[in-house]
Amino acid sequence: MTTRRSMLTLLGTAPLASTALAPARAGAEPAATGNAAGRVPDGLKPGGELDRLVADLAAKDQFSGTVVLTHRGRTVLSRSYGMADKARLVPNGPDTAFALASVTKLFTAVAIARLVEQRTVAYTDSVGRFLDGFPAGIADKVTVHHLLTHTSGLGDHHMAPGFWDQAANWTSPESVMAGCTAFIRQSSPAFEPGAGHRYSNSGYHLLGEIVARASGRTYYDYVREHVFAAAGMYDTDFPARPQRATDARIAHPYGKQPSGERVDLTDRMMFVGTPAGDAYATAADLDRFGQALLQERLLTPPVTHITLSGKVPMPPPPGATPPPPTTTFQCYGPIGGYINGHATLGHGGGSPGASTSIDLYPDTRWSVVVLCNYGDNAALPVAQLARRIITTT
Repeated sequence: MTTRRSMLTLLGTAPLASTALAPARAGAEPAATGNAAGRVPDGLKPGGELDRLVADLAAKDQFSGTVVLTHRGRTVLSRSYGMADKARLVPNGPDTAFALASVTKLFTAVAIARLVEQRTVAYTDSVGRFLDGFPAGIADKVTVHHLLTHTSGLGDHHMAPGFWDQAANWTSPESVMAGCTAFIRQSSPAFEPGAGHRYSNSGYHLLGEIVARASGRTYYDYVREHVFAAAGMYDTDFPARPQRATDARIAHPYGKQPSGERVDLTDRMMFVGTPAGDAYATAADLDRFGQALLQERLLTPPVTHITLSGKVPMPPPPGATPPPPTTTFQCYGPIGGYINGHATLGHGGGSPGASTSIDLYPDTRWSVVVLCNYGDNAALPVAQLARRIITTT
């Protein structure tokens, strides 16, 4: 049985993705890079290699979710498979909202950038300028920059002893935010800020607390107005557990047991998502977010450039021999880099009941969104094949 300790619902993974070195402004056509800039590869068309892969994975019960590919703002492929709610026989569809896991961190990063534009937050600000009760090693030394780039030394509060036992008793957004922050206050950085790179759910949670303190609003309300509404994401939100259990538009997360049985994990997740993970969105909404970000409709051009520029070189995956032929960087939120002459930008997320990714290709204006209510990196084969076709055709 899946235990609360094993329900690390916000542990994100980032599919290989890269930085938008020159974001496309609204209405502007970026310079062509190879044939892929001017045509749709056969492998991405309906009935093509990618379409067949998704259908095959779904037939084997290895994929349940929605895939949306757009090119220059036009939908090329949209497919939904599997069930949003197996008990009530509700199928996944284009209007189904999925738990995004760590893709949510992109929204938190953009919220911080909006506050930078308003000059209420600076990337060099320390945690202690906004939040109290932290030891000096965090309050005085960890900056917004460190939190955004996973270089703070902080790790994952979900792994702390007793976390899931206490989280079971949190029944409001306020108690979830305060409860997570209390656990982070008890932690110590694994290294001096800036001296290493360690993926950090705790860091992004603190960014959400900074959004709330700097804006004078709750994190949730600020993101709803300045990210979701600004991008036209009207089917995206942070639904609480009671709504997630009953709303037919929301996909239930399913974890796979050793027996092979898939179990509904809705009751085992936190009451509501956090700045580190588990906003819920449709694939179309997530595509809108990516387009709005690249077209500088969410942030001013200078801050868009700062947000999407590489900050910290990413190490190759453990055991990768030889190193993959890519250059990747941690940006302010996304993972950025360069693959076969193509700039890409994106992020992914994973948990026992979710696997998600968004990959953007600014030079050829492709967007690939894969949202799945199964875990086990179910979105990864789809995103990887799309990436190979886009960057090698």
